[in-house]
Amino acid sequence: MNRTTLSLLAGTAALAAVTAFAAFDAPSASGTAAPGTAAQLPVERTGLLCPAPSMSDIADTAYTSFTPVTKGAARSGEARMRPATGQSADGTEGGKGGKGAGKKTDEPLLAPKAPGTPSTGETSGAETPALIGTADGGFAPGWTVQETTEVAAGTGRGLLGVNCTGADTEFWFPGASTAAGRTDYVHLTNPDDSAAVVDIELYGKDGAIKSPLGENLTVKPHASEPILLSTLTDERQDDVTVHVGVRSGRVAAAVQALDDKSGGDWLAAAADPAGSLVLPGIPKDATDVRLIAFTPGDDDADLKIRLASPDGLITPAGNETAHVKSGMTTTVDLGDVTRGEAGSLVLTPTDQAVPVVAALRVVRGKGDKRETAFIPATAAVGARATSADNSAKGTTLALTAPGGTATVKVTASAGSEGGTPAAKTFTIKSGTTQDVDAPVPAGLKGTYALTVEPVSGGPVYASRTLAATEGGVPAFTIQTLPNDHGTVAVPRTEQDLSVLQR
Repeated sequence: MNRTTLSLLAGTAALAAVTAFAAFDAPSASGTAAPGTAAQLPVERTGLLCPAPSMSDIADTAYTSFTPVTKGAARSGEARMRPATGQSADGTEGGKGGKGAGKKTDEPLLAPKAPGTPSTGETSGAETPALIGTADGGFAPGWTVQETTEVAAGTGRGLLGVNCTGADTEFWFPGASTAAGRTDYVHLTNPDDSAAVVDIELYGKDGAIKSPLGENLTVKPHASEPILLSTLTDERQDDVTVHVGVRSGRVAAAVQALDDKSGGDWLAAAADPAGSLVLPGIPKDATDVRLIAFTPGDDDADLKIRLASPDGLITPAGNETAHVKSGMTTTVDLGDVTRGEAGSLVLTPTDQAVPVVAALRVVRGKGDKRETAFIPATAAVGARATSADNSAKGTTLALTAPGGTATVKVTASAGSEGGTPAAKTFTIKSGTTQDVDAPVPAGLKGTYALTVEPVSGGPVYASRTLAATEGGVPAFTIQTLPNDHGTVAVPRTEQDLSVLQR
């Protein structure tokens, strides 16, 4: 996903993404830049969007906001999360003549504390709206907001979590479904003052699925729309790849995947199509893992499938490769591939590199005690990544180094209600995944954040699993940890004055 929400007040700069670990580069160890190169400076303004958490009357949702301390960041600033209310540019709900017209909605749901300390907010029930947030000054660099929802019963029961994300113009979601027994919504949130026009395309096992109702969808300014996938087509397929393309404007997008029998979770957008992909942090006790892959180009893709285990890269027996036909969604059932050990899936081309998007559907438990989560392919941590809303007992941090041994520093923030920060350093050997013993704040009260910073070596990929057993069901949710884009590259300006001396 191309991120377009981060900016300096003086301008913006493109951020590079890792697309193949044949070309993995070691991350920068500092924010300094060599003469003649771009300088890395803290961002001064950013935006995050959180989808409406649930349609269940018995849903309880917690929000956690956190900004890591960033060297060189402004000392002042603020961050706010407000309901997406369909406001017009004059700040009233619904615009002229709309529902709630003339009603001001300026009260933030979440008021973050100083950088380095998490802040939390809670809501209940089915009426909780999507949230639109902005941060500036010292609150902007690496700002992270986590939305975590507990649903005790019904379709999609369990623990559902999602990192709130920035707006963009294109998203890929391999792993969605239109099957009976699944209720999948694409949530589209527009942060801007003008309407966005969006197309939703569906691709199944035989190629494109006719879905004319997914064309030219309008998302009003400052509004959010949940689109039920099964209303876009009559075809019922277990595994579908969803492509969200924005014709005008920009939106944030996420898929809420709810199952009648095996719980549900949020499916975040996969990393941009690439020849090599990493899907980090499959739980040790996963009972069923399914790979869903799709190639949007004209060529088929042949992929080598490997598991980065604690001891190195191994090839799953019977699933050494996958052939992904152009324009068709391909699935590979991997079963209990981790077999009680930490693991991450690593996909590389067997020959020619063809861009692919991919995600994993992961199941824990058996029978009527099953629970589901998703792991999309993700970008590397880069300079830094952050996970908010962690607990002392229910958090598992998985680190993967597919292209070379890496040293990684992990910092636990202060607790939201008290506690002293702590830090540990880990060495992740090349080709391995480790569920590390992440630090916990001393005297922890409330929730805390984990910040991952590679120190040396090859690129690192990460994910956080949050687990809680409810009524005998192993409820869990997984969030990947790509770069938090706390800094942006700003070209150095140089002027050759020699011409003036002639």
